[in-house]
Amino acid sequence: MSLSLTELTLSHFRSHKLGRIALDARPVAIYGPNGAGKTNILEAVSLFSPGRGFRRSSAEDMTRRPEALGWKLTGVLRAQGGVHEIETWSENGGARQVRIDGKAASQIALGRVARVLWLIPSMDRLWIEGADGRRRFLDRMTLSFLPEHAEMSLAYEKAMRERNRLLKDQVRDAHWYAALEAQMAEAGHNIHQNRVQALALLSDAQRQAETAFPVADLELVQTEGVMPDTQADLREALAESRFRDLAAGRTLVGPHRADLLGVYAAKSVPARDCSTGEQKALLVSLILANARALAGRIGAPPLLLLDEVSAHLDADRRAALYDEICALGAQAWMTGTGPELFQELGGRAQKIEVTESGGTSQIALTRA
Repeated sequence: MSLSLTELTLSHFRSHKLGRIALDARPVAIYGPNGAGKTNILEAVSLFSPGRGFRRSSAEDMTRRPEALGWKLTGVLRAQGGVHEIETWSENGGARQVRIDGKAASQIALGRVARVLWLIPSMDRLWIEGADGRRRFLDRMTLSFLPEHAEMSLAYEKAMRERNRLLKDQVRDAHWYAALEAQMAEAGHNIHQNRVQALALLSDAQRQAETAFPVADLELVQTEGVMPDTQADLREALAESRFRDLAAGRTLVGPHRADLLGVYAAKSVPARDCSTGEQKALLVSLILANARALAGRIGAPPLLLLDEVSAHLDADRRAALYDEICALGAQAWMTGTGPELFQELGGRAQKIEVTESGGTSQIALTRA
């Protein structure tokens, strides 16, 4: 059984007062004018995975205003392990809650049930902006392979926040740091190893497939210095860096200082120096490689969210993308301003038209 979302209900979410969609496992082509609420549907699907969704918005910002105090999403997910009903919601701007098959669950548990990848317009500048975005991109791919990566990341961030608080308060007693650095070393080493494993899986998936999209050679580097090889080495490096960190008021060594470098392999050109179209093609290539690697690892491709995917892709590349999605058997949710952008899909996809009336999004599903 492929991974697919066959029912989706949005209640007071963004521009959708109430929206219901019933689907099959085929790709989903969503079209309509700008501002109608197409991206809001994709954002809703992104919340069926751990985290704050692809916009990284607060729960309060997702609430339809002014009449609602919260929002709720409900979906039926068909996966290899069976059929799951997933609910996630927020009340009064509070942290979002999750239920899986009627039982309260953590967001991390979502990562074991649903695998979701996305490519959105803000990522088009991934290669030319700061390292933070590239780390998030890498960690999202890593999380798709290794759901436990989320727990490691949370543990590392919590310990680092506490250590940074000591640094800002100019605490110099080594005993205050030792336990926190031990936690950071354990989680940080695992984070680094997970990332290395994910990059190896991506590299294999790119090299083994014949595709219309360029191969991206990826390298994990540190913005300063090198990442210690072992857990013990990382713990020692943290201890040795205390005086330097005290001066900076923050931790300067560890996986949070990593960066992801990309190279257009066929041209040996750094991704940051490629054209806008080439950068987009490299990103598409990586998302598809991630999906292929996941299909080989867990037996099914992930849900793919491709917002305005046709931007910077010519007709041939667009057709090639659709062919690859269908060959994978992935349920890809794609948006565009008009149905002509999806004509190469023909009956291989189901179509949704989204319109806006009186500030409320309207959803109409037409099966091909």
